[in-house]
Amino acid sequence: MDLIARNGAGFYCFDHLAGQDRLTHGIFTRKGGHSIGPYQGLNVTFGLGDPDETVRANRDLIAQTMGVSRLVFVRQVHGRHVVALRAAAALQTDNVLPPEGDALVTDQPGLGLVIQVADCQPVLLCDPVRKVIANVHSGWRGSVADIIGATVATMRTEFQCRPQDLLAGIGPSLGPCCAEFIHYRQELPEAFWRFKDDDCHFDFWAASAAQLERAGVPAKNIRTAGLCTKCNPDLFFSYRAAKETGRFAAVIGLTAR
Repeated sequence: MDLIARNGAGFYCFDHLAGQDRLTHGIFTRKGGHSIGPYQGLNVTFGLGDPDETVRANRDLIAQTMGVSRLVFVRQVHGRHVVALRAAAALQTDNVLPPEGDALVTDQPGLGLVIQVADCQPVLLCDPVRKVIANVHSGWRGSVADIIGATVATMRTEFQCRPQDLLAGIGPSLGPCCAEFIHYRQELPEAFWRFKDDDCHFDFWAASAAQLERAGVPAKNIRTAGLCTKCNPDLFFSYRAAKETGRFAAVIGLTAR
């Protein structure tokens, strides 16, 4: 991944996505922005204690940096519902409560699809053939529910994407070094136990890559950032590291033709 500085903010890009026509994307660090205190930097989430006007300023900065006309969010609930944004849905006004879901898919230019995270995985998807993009919020509950597989299925059935054409990037998140699940027998199905080390740490990066491959995405089209949020609290917000903290943004969008 390459770290890019722009407009006073820093964001990481996946090399195989960076060269795609009409595609803009970035995994933003907490650097830059207007928030202070435990939300220091580029927090993008309301309702945590950060003033609303500060969050709006941070979001505006991200939209400007990504070159999109509007950012689109969902109310993330650790489920497997995928929100498909077509022309009519894309025109919803900013004062409308965002839809509930944990993934966004669109073929509409000018929209930046945003996932807000602080240890969970953001998974970016792009179909460079049909010009369709997706952004997935996959925490451990989302992994168990296979939100990634549900998103690929939505891209296939509603946007006629072919899984073999998809490019995927698994963003910075809780790494196998820090993803400890002491009560994993109660929390995780046995199918996930193969991703456990000799202790109680799980490699959810590998689990997500396996889910992508099972959904039909070729292994050669998948990249993993390999950056643990808990190990890098200076770069990323991490709930496990700080509890009271902000959320950083993973963004993907299509530019106008």
